[in-house]
Amino acid sequence: MVGLSDLTWRRPSPRLWQMRVFEVVASTVVVAVLAGGGAATSNGAVGVGVGAAVVVVGAVCLFVVYRRFRAWAYQERDEDLVVSRGVMFRRQSVVPYGRMQFVDVTAGPVERLFRLSTVKLHTAAAASDARIPGLERAEAARLRDRLAALGEAKAAGL
Repeated sequence: MVGLSDLTWRRPSPRLWQMRVFEVVASTVVVAVLAGGGAATSNGAVGVGVGAAVVVVGAVCLFVVYRRFRAWAYQERDEDLVVSRGVMFRRQSVVPYGRMQFVDVTAGPVERLFRLSTVKLHTAAAASDARIPGLERAEAARLRDRLAALGEAKAAGL
């Protein structure tokens, strides 16, 4: 059996980081303008201070988002798929191919803008939350097809 350290970990596309930066910067700008503008109507210095505070919070959010982006990884092994994630609390989910019921590929509007998809694995266990965000469309389709084929092959003996 192949161990966790024997194979290379695959990571999401760098475009996932670009998408997250876009989301944080856009949100920060909107909140800074609204909060700063609202506070500026009463006092200009308060408006600048509130806007600056929102920008600092946005910078902290960027740091956290970067750490989360770097934490995602997955391995395709002979019998199962391993998904690793988490910054403060590291989690590794091992999903045996024979236990998969179906594989879902989704892409929201912002993901489609960045040509990305998320692969979600569904098993009979209610707590299974194995998902791999930020895959390029071709990689997501390849992984979906491979996992579906392996799931059918491994489940045949059940």
